[in-house]
Amino acid sequence: MTSEIRPPAPKACDTCPYRRDVPSGVWAATEYDKLEQYDRPMGEQPRKVWQCHQADQDSDQRRMCAGWIGCHGGAELLALQIALLSGRIDSATFVEAVDYTSQVPLFDSGAEAAAQGRADIDLPGDDARRAIAKIVKVRSDATFG
Repeated sequence: MTSEIRPPAPKACDTCPYRRDVPSGVWAATEYDKLEQYDRPMGEQPRKVWQCHQADQDSDQRRMCAGWIGCHGGAELLALQIALLSGRIDSATFVEAVDYTSQVPLFDSGAEAAAQGRADIDLPGDDARRAIAKIVKVRSDATFG
């Protein structure tokens, strides 16, 4: 079986909302709201695998968000369990996600990442605007602050 969604990249992308070094205000508030939902107890979490914002969601390049896996821990994510049981990912991809260790500093929770991301959402700085421009080149469907 081949996974529909690839395992996380070795490190979270340069604009990942879970990274501690990503400028505030890059993503839309609705995107930051989603991060907190994965902090809930497993049975209350969303059932959808969080995919990398940089990858084209309509292509075969879809992959799990490395920041999402690294922050929340693969074994603690309901969406990952469901993806395995439903056949969206194979057992090798599941194990790779569960064993994943981030190579870059991430926030300790979705709530921390969301709070930092929302801080400058009404007036993103130069670094955030450059990050947004980079994302637009890859994802014309992405939403921003």
